[in-house]
Amino acid sequence: MLKQHLQFKLSQKLSPQQIQLMKLIQLPTQAFEQRLKQELEENPALEGGTEEVESDYDSDLDNSTDDYDDSESIGNDDINVDEYLSDDEVPDYRTQVNNYSSDDEEKTMPYAAGTSFTQHLISQLNTYRLTDDEYNIAEFLVGNVDESGYIRRSVTDIMDDLAFTQNVYTTEDKIEHVLKIVHQLDPAGVGARNLQECLSIQLHRKEKNPDVELAIDIIDNAFDQFTKKHYDKLIQKFDISELQLKDAIREIEHLNPKPGGSYSGNNRIVEHVVPDFAIKIVDGELELTLNGRNAPELHVSREYNDMLKGYKDSKDKSKSQKDAVIFIKQKLDAAKWFIEAIKQRQQTLFITMSAIMHYQEEYFLSGDERNLRPMILKDIADEISMDVSTVSRVANSKYVDTPYGTKLIKDFFSESMKNDQGEDVSTREIKKILETVLEEEDKRKPLTDDTLAAILKDKGYPIARRTVAKYREQLDIPVARLRKKI
Repeated sequence: MLKQHLQFKLSQKLSPQQIQLMKLIQLPTQAFEQRLKQELEENPALEGGTEEVESDYDSDLDNSTDDYDDSESIGNDDINVDEYLSDDEVPDYRTQVNNYSSDDEEKTMPYAAGTSFTQHLISQLNTYRLTDDEYNIAEFLVGNVDESGYIRRSVTDIMDDLAFTQNVYTTEDKIEHVLKIVHQLDPAGVGARNLQECLSIQLHRKEKNPDVELAIDIIDNAFDQFTKKHYDKLIQKFDISELQLKDAIREIEHLNPKPGGSYSGNNRIVEHVVPDFAIKIVDGELELTLNGRNAPELHVSREYNDMLKGYKDSKDKSKSQKDAVIFIKQKLDAAKWFIEAIKQRQQTLFITMSAIMHYQEEYFLSGDERNLRPMILKDIADEISMDVSTVSRVANSKYVDTPYGTKLIKDFFSESMKNDQGEDVSTREIKKILETVLEEEDKRKPLTDDTLAAILKDKGYPIARRTVAKYREQLDIPVARLRKKI
């Protein structure tokens, strides 16, 4: 049986404007510029530049989410035109001292034009005498070379793709034959299917001498033992001295494991990091500035203001005029909200980074990572009275230009642990000490994780062996056996 009843419920929901503001805060500088460009293209009531502003940017935005019905009759009092025609000319966020002048605007970095890696290889193919089928196969193989210079596909898959996409029916033997031709292209090692083949190709193209011959023998016949650094087994297998093995390994170490990366004309997309903040040391004090690109000069279109003035001054307001002014009001509301959102974004970024800077003041003054304090998102969120998610949005995608290089902000955050004196220290500090110890170790007898744990304990950091192993892996440092050199 159906019943009617009242139920009271408290819930918290984000408005569309709040959601969009969070998205704006998350954007780094370059992505923010694209978003700004998109908004300028989509909203004709919003304009950029230094033209004087004739709209009230600080008026109430509550009406921006109203629903309008075109069929509803509109009286003269339904639209407050005066609200959009105030004499407030400059939004306050454009008068902040943190803004850059137009002379400080960062210039776009030019990109050099060049020949792509694939085109470079194809141009070499044209110097070989190949049949039509061989050329088509070779061109297809070159097209499958990745940016490192490898073909990471099986011959069977390539044969099937040639049949389906190129209408070229061939055999695995013929593909293998053409692949050997591709292996003759420069840079040496290009077109290899794995590291072993890549190194072997490069060694076979070198001028022969005893060291090179031994290196070829090791790569072709004992690659697994070489990669695992079982040097004693290699000495026994090839009946050589330690010095001979050392000379052969030196030849191998001079090879390029990623031949594609050596091609200077490779026009891979390069992402240029644009810092969102800059920290400078002035007279022993830290000075924070926000990238001027985050404070664009925006204003409401003068033309749209003139339309509203015409509507206000007209005595006979037709239905089409009323419909037009509804559209104008919606666009003006959206423009005012976007300018207000930029203001809030700028303030949020600056306040958050300022708190991080002062929290890690000792590091920014010295540049020594061992001075980084333990810091989590909640520490900054509590200090600036904002939500943890807001701090996360600022930290995860923003960069800061420091006297010690451009850093990702989230790298300043780390967990804490207690040393033998009961003081909280950053895990970054422990990793830095671990890295220093590993750099100074005897490569003939690398330190094991147990030994590293004992060394750190002597230095006042009592951590377990498995924790040492975790930090070592995070630093991308292999185990002791793989660090061994002869």
